[in-house]
Amino acid sequence: MQTHPTVAVFERVEVGLSDFKYRRVLLKLSGEALMGSQSFGIDPAVPLRLAEEIRPVYEAGVEVAVVIGGGNIYRGVQGAANGMDRAQGDNMGMLATVINALALQDTFEKAGMDCRVMSAIEMRQIAEPYIRRRAIRHLEKGRITIFAAGTGNPYFTTDTGAALRACEINAEILMKATNVDGVYDSDPRKNPDAKKFDTITYSDVLNRDLKVMDATATALCRDNKMPIMVFDINEPGCFERAVSGQNVGTTVFEEEN
Repeated sequence: MQTHPTVAVFERVEVGLSDFKYRRVLLKLSGEALMGSQSFGIDPAVPLRLAEEIRPVYEAGVEVAVVIGGGNIYRGVQGAANGMDRAQGDNMGMLATVINALALQDTFEKAGMDCRVMSAIEMRQIAEPYIRRRAIRHLEKGRITIFAAGTGNPYFTTDTGAALRACEINAEILMKATNVDGVYDSDPRKNPDAKKFDTITYSDVLNRDLKVMDATATALCRDNKMPIMVFDINEPGCFERAVSGQNVGTTVFEEEN
């Protein structure tokens, strides 16, 4: 009889909930992040690393929701650029996010972390349908909850899906994991003199067209006073430090009147 790894995992807890600033967070991951060094699909090492990043936060009792993109498998915008109907392409992209969500769930559960996948497009054999109150209950019970299939509608990105779900579940912050350590006034990979912002307002992000998230997602967060933190997921321990309130990236916040 196999023993469940949860007991061993929880014996290693070194921090408590009081060590963290945020008690309920939504983590937005891009599908491309799962590719690792590959040019397509899922590098098995990446979900394992993500599980280790999330583990200390999960073990301490922070409620963690996740939204994952699907760009490592298919992007509707690219399909439309190649002549495919945009709505059809977006539907395919939403299904790609479900594949990624199931891969993350499998890895998290093998790491001893209880996890549920909820899909905006019903596919009951493999994922629960998204129901707001049920999602909140999963979080309250200490389950990592992965929201798949975006908003369930074409023409909306998974960034918008993340903003929507963060507002719906009353998350304290939306954390967008990227490959750079914050928001810059230009691409730091192309401009060595690019300036990084520690904080910035929603209006500045929109007016400068800084591409933190798409404009719809940014506006939705602004209208609902949902702060956004942008940080580098590739830096070990960065997610734990971000949830504890350390300044590890850039925070997009509500303007003061």
